[in-house]
Amino acid sequence: MDIEKTGAVVIGAGVVGLACARELAGRGVETIVVERHQSFGQETSSRNSEVIHAGLYYPPGTLKARLCVEGRRQLQAYCAARGIAHRLCGKLVAAVTETQRAYLHALQRQALANGVDDTRVLDEDEARRMEPALRCAAALYSPSTGIVDAHALMLSLLAEAEARGALFSPNTTVRSIEAAGGVEHALRLSVDSGGETMLLDAGRVVNAAGLGAVALARTIPAYPPGLLPSAWLAKGNYYALAGRTPFSRLIYPVPEPGGLGVHLTLDLGGQARFGPDVEWVERVDYSVDPRRAERFYAEIRKYWPGLPDASLQPAYSGIRPKISGPGEADADFMIQGPEAHGLGGLVNLFGIESPGLTACLAIARHVGDMLFR
Repeated sequence: MDIEKTGAVVIGAGVVGLACARELAGRGVETIVVERHQSFGQETSSRNSEVIHAGLYYPPGTLKARLCVEGRRQLQAYCAARGIAHRLCGKLVAAVTETQRAYLHALQRQALANGVDDTRVLDEDEARRMEPALRCAAALYSPSTGIVDAHALMLSLLAEAEARGALFSPNTTVRSIEAAGGVEHALRLSVDSGGETMLLDAGRVVNAAGLGAVALARTIPAYPPGLLPSAWLAKGNYYALAGRTPFSRLIYPVPEPGGLGVHLTLDLGGQARFGPDVEWVERVDYSVDPRRAERFYAEIRKYWPGLPDASLQPAYSGIRPKISGPGEADADFMIQGPEAHGLGGLVNLFGIESPGLTACLAIARHVGDMLFR
């Protein structure tokens, strides 16, 4: 069997994989980005809230905190320079009871420790002046939170990667990775493409396969098994609001285990949608059960009592690639490079859920730095 050779392979053409391909190609490496679907961004990257996160929720010192704050600044500059649709509409985190007020102050302190210094805790009257339809005891206002056209962002990242010489290979599945030996091409991939199996040697490999990243890493014979995290699937369902919304900003409740609660987000056209909830599943299934909307009404009416009956319509769902399971604290991003596992040229990206979209450019730079030490 013939063996093709290239400088780098990025596995997975979601927003993080595309950002990594752009980064590596920009460093002068011949790069191929492979995607098992027929186009880019078919999984987590196109099935989320499209929120630009400020960096409030993540413990100081974690990769999520650092890469979110760095990535948000980079992403805003990137989108502004290229005319990619985005808007810093701001967000209110609503404490619906007095007992939740302390959480807002703790969240503000955490945000400040992460380098987010523009939040304000509002009392009920101040919050209602911003959003008259909101019911809360207090709210944390984050003016640096926004929304972005994720598809346009991915189109731009792919176009810039290709302009730098990268190749995009859709309908291509990586079956396994192993050490190839030698110096220049250290890793060998078994790849199915166009109905044929081929071998592809690469000096650098980025496993950005999202939902399949852990399973792919398990195919590597020399990979230390103790470094592999567990993989969990957390489905998030979204429901669209029929009619106009009274809100001009994003509205988030106090977070719940596994997610940030059923929040209200806006698209760039002003249409409101609610979600995601947290539904632990065994397999990938993007169907949205209309009956789940019933539990949404009660959650939403805690902060918007005026939500009309029968106004929620099934919209879409997404799957978070979790590496922490039910009842466990949310895990940090796990980005394992050669210093962790001993395989030269390989970086695995595990658990890249929210704020992965916001952090994509910072993640890509971090990966590039790991591979060029």
